[in-house]
Amino acid sequence: MSLLTQRLAPRIVEEDGSFRSRMLGIAGGMKDVIALGRGDPDFHTPHHIVAAAKAALDANAHHYTGPTGLPELRQAIADDLKASCGLDYSAGEIVVTAGVQESIMLTMLALVAPGDEVLITSPRFTTYDTAVHLCGGIPVPVPTFEANDFALDPAEIEARITPRTRMFVLVSPNNPTGAVTPPAAIRAIAEIALRHDIVIIADEIYARMLYAPNEHLSIATLPGMKERTITLNGFSKTYAMTGWRVGYLAAPLDFVEKVTEPRHTLSINTCTVSQHAALAALTGPQDALHAMLDEYAQRRAWLMPALTDAGFTYGHPGGAFYVYTNVSSSGLAAPEFCERLLKETGVMVFPGTMFGDTSTDYIRISYLQPLERIKVAMARIAAFAQSARATA
Repeated sequence: MSLLTQRLAPRIVEEDGSFRSRMLGIAGGMKDVIALGRGDPDFHTPHHIVAAAKAALDANAHHYTGPTGLPELRQAIADDLKASCGLDYSAGEIVVTAGVQESIMLTMLALVAPGDEVLITSPRFTTYDTAVHLCGGIPVPVPTFEANDFALDPAEIEARITPRTRMFVLVSPNNPTGAVTPPAAIRAIAEIALRHDIVIIADEIYARMLYAPNEHLSIATLPGMKERTITLNGFSKTYAMTGWRVGYLAAPLDFVEKVTEPRHTLSINTCTVSQHAALAALTGPQDALHAMLDEYAQRRAWLMPALTDAGFTYGHPGGAFYVYTNVSSSGLAAPEFCERLLKETGVMVFPGTMFGDTSTDYIRISYLQPLERIKVAMARIAAFAQSARATA
């Protein structure tokens, strides 16, 4: 063990990335791998967005912006939040960040003190755990269940509130389950937040990815909630811009003023060229966005009955591009299922244990491949599961 490792600060909590690394290592030595594990859209960034970035480069947009972002981008974000979600934010209440990842870290740095408890929808995107740990806080999972399509039950939140509870992280639609928390539950969560005086982090990165008849309700639109809510969103998923690294947070002006210098300390500003690309995403044609969403819907509509036919159950995904699938009928625990599936068939999916799930029954399947490739992958998965059952 190196001296540096021995001197690690207590805030660095060991996170187990070994399984992901092992899976990627196995896949790296194989041919014809069908990757249904990552959350990276298989579409390319729409042409007009790329063209705007090129134009920005040609116009010498090579320098810093203000730490909160380009004024015109902040205004466009505020306008879009109003039009798409009914959220009432001014341009001054927007902070553009290097992806939603940075928004998460900035939010936790601003609000979490050592010993604070942070309730988080679970299964979950475990970046939240890491950010809370780095700030000395304690992540507290709020479980969701397949029987309810993994939608949040407000009673599960309230049951876990203690005097040390600082905030609740509401992610809807959720990663990894695709679950959408319905408007009635959102209103109940707002009442809980007001009753117990807790802050809400509303992660809405998948809010534009909904399938009928599901509805999204932004909690900051409800009475008394804007002042205690930070809304997070970004461009990675909706516009297939994962590598551009543009996200944002929306919050009351006085909070934005307090986090501006910490945001500057983290990375000065979001990549200037990427900000120009994000502006084009919001203000330009939306045809490519709608085409991508239509394709996701077709893949989802084919995949769910195919999983049923293969003998699996799942929570009905109301949004995003994941199906959180119960593979216990195979007789294998999810990590073993995933590793053997990759080695024996060349299909890569990830177990729910990588998303904070204490159960070993679930895998996350992301339908981020062309439909014909998904059909090939599903045939391999079904044959593998049948073989596993026969030898169990």
